[in-house]
Amino acid sequence: PLPVKFCPAMEFILIITHLPDKERAMALAHRLIEERLAACVNVMADCTSVYHWQGKNETASEVPVLIKTLAQHYARLEQLIMSMHPYELPEIIAVPVTNGLPAYLKWIADETLVSDKK
Repeated sequence: PLPVKFCPAMEFILIITHLPDKERAMALAHRLIEERLAACVNVMADCTSVYHWQGKNETASEVPVLIKTLAQHYARLEQLIMSMHPYELPEIIAVPVTNGLPAYLKWIADETLVSDKK
């Protein structure tokens, strides 16, 4: 694909979610990259999450996933995460990227804007 001209007005986001195991996290990561909804997905090491759910304190081992993309892909990304996620109420948080290395941000745009042409 032809490189996209970098536009500082583009909205970049970092999406955070957690899955119960590495296999599901990797499946999601590969699907997001194949669909060109993300330029990069970091599947992190297991962590321990402590939270209050349905009247009880819970502790669970989870795998954090960090997804770099454009804000315009959020709705499709959320839908895909929901379809692949086993939790009743998965964490899906989009954090705006207010600054970054311009060449890296351009790369995110280049890699994900091709998904709009499908």
